[in-house]
Amino acid sequence: MEGLTGLAAHRLARMLRAREVSAAELLAAHLDRLETVNPLVNAVVRLAPDAMDQARAADQALARGEEPGPLHGLPFTAKDNVETRGVVTAIGVPERAGTVPPADATAVARLRAAGGILLGKTNCPPWGGGLETDNPLDGRTDNPYDRSRTPGGSSGGEAAAVAAALSPCGLGTDSGGSLRVPAHFCGVATLKPTNGLVPVTGVLDDDGPIGALSDPRTQPGPIARSVQDLTMLLGVLAGPDGRDGGVAPVPPGDPAAVRVEGLRVAVHTGAGSPGPTPETTATVTAAAEALASAGAAVEEARPPGDGHALTVEVWRSYGPGVSSQELYRLLRRWDRYRAELGVWMTSWDAILTPVYDCPAPPHGATETPELRDAIRWTTPWSLTGWPCTVVRCGTSPDGLSIGVQVIAPPWRDDLALALAAHLETTLGGWHPPPL
Repeated sequence: MEGLTGLAAHRLARMLRAREVSAAELLAAHLDRLETVNPLVNAVVRLAPDAMDQARAADQALARGEEPGPLHGLPFTAKDNVETRGVVTAIGVPERAGTVPPADATAVARLRAAGGILLGKTNCPPWGGGLETDNPLDGRTDNPYDRSRTPGGSSGGEAAAVAAALSPCGLGTDSGGSLRVPAHFCGVATLKPTNGLVPVTGVLDDDGPIGALSDPRTQPGPIARSVQDLTMLLGVLAGPDGRDGGVAPVPPGDPAAVRVEGLRVAVHTGAGSPGPTPETTATVTAAAEALASAGAAVEEARPPGDGHALTVEVWRSYGPGVSSQELYRLLRRWDRYRAELGVWMTSWDAILTPVYDCPAPPHGATETPELRDAIRWTTPWSLTGWPCTVVRCGTSPDGLSIGVQVIAPPWRDDLALALAAHLETTLGGWHPPPL
């Protein structure tokens, strides 16, 4: 892939500030690629009507000598369950086809305030949740590496858009793997932040805005083509907004200050049946060896408990017929699970696991009995609220991306990002799709 659209977001941001490229020129390049490639994958479902006006205004501000923000003139996209002022937020359902929010979600507002330009909205399952990005309003999104396969969900449109270089970076959400599984399937990088680091204000589900206590598993987070992009975006996204009472005033640490040497890393590849494919296990093993070569103490270890089974119970508690006493007992078990994992984690600095049992499967296969529980690698860490990164570290025999999940203790997003950056440098990272 040649040209501006294949460059990493942090590099584009530097070029924009140095006036090596104009915001209007960069936006036009993405619009041209959207016109050619988006019909093949159906990742971006709506364009922001004022994007070019915003790009020209960004160029004029720079010409006047105004101080640029860290994302000055950089286009970005947002999953369609994240509210965007002036742009329809339909969440994939016909009844919301004309719903235009009056205000941005906090995450969107912060990217704009840093100089970012909303390019458009990306596809998601109906009401924003599920492993297949297909809905009755905007249709199905295909994986840019093999259109017969799913990009995953529920941030599948966002991952496909970034992988296909339709957007330099963007926003998704994750309640049990909805950032991480699509990043794995599409070969891009993502961070599910520590619960309480990024406000959920303006993130929607089938019952309206998600509050800090309505589903503490849910977090907005960035998707991009490099780990350095994630670090840049997190610096903009993190911090209280005065509306989400669950966000703590904890500034993100600096991944560049993290040393791999001496870290204690647990590697977990054996859970459930039938288990990960051989190439998935081999990729995680290669990641573990890369960290060991850098001086980390790496050892196979299995976390205690069954977080996925508990997650399934949490999902079932959303339905009718659940008493307040049953819900109370479930929440107490959730607390005990978090405490048990916290005690276990005192022996480790990070954990490496697969993201899913296999690379991107054919459309619809995530609902088969063989793969129905394959998200057991991601769901436990939504229950704990710990930060997780995913970065591409391998390729299957048929050319599909294979990601590795890095889990760190709470508030150590910098550690998860630092290890992911090392793996990206050592084992690869995003590779252009054949589009």
